[in-house]
Amino acid sequence: MIKAVIFDLDGTLLNRDESVNMFVNNQYDRLRKFIGHITKEQFAARFIELDNRGYVWKDKVYQQLVDEYKITGITWEELLQDYIEEFQNSCVPFPNLIEMLEDLKKRNLKLGIITNGKGQFQMDNIKALGIENYLDAILVSEWEGIKKPDPQIFTRALKQLDVSENESIFVGDHPVNDVEAAKNAGMIGVWKKDVQWSTVDADFIVDDLAEIPLIIDRISPRDKALPVS
Repeated sequence: MIKAVIFDLDGTLLNRDESVNMFVNNQYDRLRKFIGHITKEQFAARFIELDNRGYVWKDKVYQQLVDEYKITGITWEELLQDYIEEFQNSCVPFPNLIEMLEDLKKRNLKLGIITNGKGQFQMDNIKALGIENYLDAILVSEWEGIKKPDPQIFTRALKQLDVSENESIFVGDHPVNDVEAAKNAGMIGVWKKDVQWSTVDADFIVDDLAEIPLIIDRISPRDKALPVS
């Protein structure tokens, strides 16, 4: 019987690629007077390349951009602060996010998030998606002092939700940090497909968040009404 579903954030609930693309274009428009000597296409492409899908924190990204493009009139620290304050306004959810969470809550399932990243920054993004009130536990690596794929962060989430590992599934886009790590922690690992990888050793694979309730039905079929005698 499944009692809890825990999610990764970036690339799973938040369409980070689309969000970054929207943010960097908006940032260029906001700060054009400082970076207008670069084309928007150049600025966006180089930012996305240096960002490495979120695995490089933006202090290094902006230092590199300022150095490469000889940006003056604004410091890398100010560019970073703009990112911290403004990214939440460019958060793009994957399709069917709210509908999926509504469905799971109707089943009385406990819901949580485990995400690597900066604490307040990730919380701002969760709030921007409008999903905070659906969640019974939110664990962000900076605040927890440990990060995926460390099994301790999964164990900590399960303790907060008061469920055992064999009563829980974890949904994420990263083969190692999410799927393999969750399975190592004793949970069912669900991979939300990402074009970056072709094959992943997961218990279940989904293209769309709307498929999550269907997986729950396969694992824990809902009781059918007994026939009236």
